[in-house]
Amino acid sequence: MFVPAIQGQGTDEQQQKWLPLAYRMQIIGCYAQTELGHGSNVQGLETTATFDPKTDEFVIHSPTLTSSKWWPGGLGKISTHAVAYARLIIGGEDHGVHGFIVQLRSLDDHLPLPGITIGDIGMKFGNAAYNTMDNGVLRFDHVRIPRNQMLMRVSQVTREGKYVRSNVPRQLVYGTMVNVRQKIVADASVALSRAVCIATRYSAVRRQFGSHNGGLETQVIDYKTQQARLFPLLASAYAFRFVGGWLKWLYMDVTERLQANDFSTLPEAHACTAGLKSLTTTATADGIEECRKLCGGHGYLCSSGLPELFAVYVPACTYEGDNIVLLLQVARHLVKTVSQLDSGNKPVGTTAYMARVEQLMQYHSNVEKAEDWLKPNVVLEAFEARAARMSVACAQNLSKFANPEQGKCFNLV
Repeated sequence: MFVPAIQGQGTDEQQQKWLPLAYRMQIIGCYAQTELGHGSNVQGLETTATFDPKTDEFVIHSPTLTSSKWWPGGLGKISTHAVAYARLIIGGEDHGVHGFIVQLRSLDDHLPLPGITIGDIGMKFGNAAYNTMDNGVLRFDHVRIPRNQMLMRVSQVTREGKYVRSNVPRQLVYGTMVNVRQKIVADASVALSRAVCIATRYSAVRRQFGSHNGGLETQVIDYKTQQARLFPLLASAYAFRFVGGWLKWLYMDVTERLQANDFSTLPEAHACTAGLKSLTTTATADGIEECRKLCGGHGYLCSSGLPELFAVYVPACTYEGDNIVLLLQVARHLVKTVSQLDSGNKPVGTTAYMARVEQLMQYHSNVEKAEDWLKPNVVLEAFEARAARMSVACAQNLSKFANPEQGKCFNLV
């Protein structure tokens, strides 16, 4: 995420300076955003970056224990630099969270630089599993960096200490997360495919019951109960592969638009990657566990490959956005889409169906036989009607409260 952060939030000059160093592995970077006290609530980060006009520098500081950077991958042992997120303070005024390129370790002996306290956070879930990643802890003690090491594509700080916001949307700061989440969706297919492959092969080889006159017993895969549990997971693995490819295309399209200063599709990309990250990782983690159960006692053996696969994969439900929080972000996007219908804004992309909201609210399925559900347009329209009704109901519930936080949309998400 170090490189994508600079690509998305750095100026052309910053990219020309830092990216070649990273590509040639002359520096190794990490993405230091999450803190001990705040993860999903990015705006609650406590690390500060105070501008010193006398020296034209930022002073990076961890004012509290909970402001310690916590969890960044590659931080514990490897990284020499970080894109660290901190609250920009100018003349006592807080301008919110911004990204800063900070050197952490010496390029000569790899020792932490003055003012830097750094280390590995220790063992995680599983025997080996995710412990190959050196997730770290980081504290700053009034570390000074040049002013030009603040990522300044979205906003700038002049030599005189004036804060200047560009016409680039603030949401671009989260573009790095969009990039990572689309990759997580693609990885979900790989992990689930491995688990399904193991469970399918086991089910084909394993035989239980049904022997007549000393003959072969029945293959486990021939039992309907086994098929009902296994085959939907196989279908999901394919579906996640297809949607991962589509999401990669969406991200590349958004990236090209951003380079042309077209930010119109950024909200949709954020909502799609957030929702699909939550959906696919939850389904994959649950699916791997189901595959373990499908292999009976043998699935619990490390030699089956399933325990290790589960331990490695399950953190995906939490990192790069807690899955429940991400679903709420999708709900917010849908509610916002509904609220803009009366103003004449025509929905586009994945929410284009909302333009037919009145029709969908009156929708009644004309399915007459089971085979009708094999028609993609029939299934799609049913999902559109369901999504439209839930979004409208959620928006109506929220409109009853002066404070939207008091809304009762959670049960609808």
